[in-house]
Amino acid sequence: MPRRRPGQIRSGAPGNHRTTGARPVVDGLSSHALSEITRLEDTRNYLQPGDVSKAVSLWKNYVHQPERDLWHDYEWGNVHWYCCGNPLEARALLDTVMQAMSPGSARELRKVVSRSDAV
Repeated sequence: MPRRRPGQIRSGAPGNHRTTGARPVVDGLSSHALSEITRLEDTRNYLQPGDVSKAVSLWKNYVHQPERDLWHDYEWGNVHWYCCGNPLEARALLDTVMQAMSPGSARELRKVVSRSDAV
């Protein structure tokens, strides 16, 4: 009986980002920071694979809306947040993740998020 290669065994392991297809994709982060995000998503019970990249894109899309929409959401809320995700909760999740990361990787993620905050 032929032996399976170790790469074939690892690629089929549960929790592997190759099998789930949820590798974090955040523009402006190094591979070290992305691997740390992957490790956090695998080890923390409040994170699932892909949560950080989804939170970054949700926050980025939210702050690029017209100011009148932002003001309306601040005053009345938004009914679409129940199905599509709350960008304010996504921003709070990013703060939590930045505190859990190493200082260098957190600095990189903070730089990416601060570009959206400045808008």
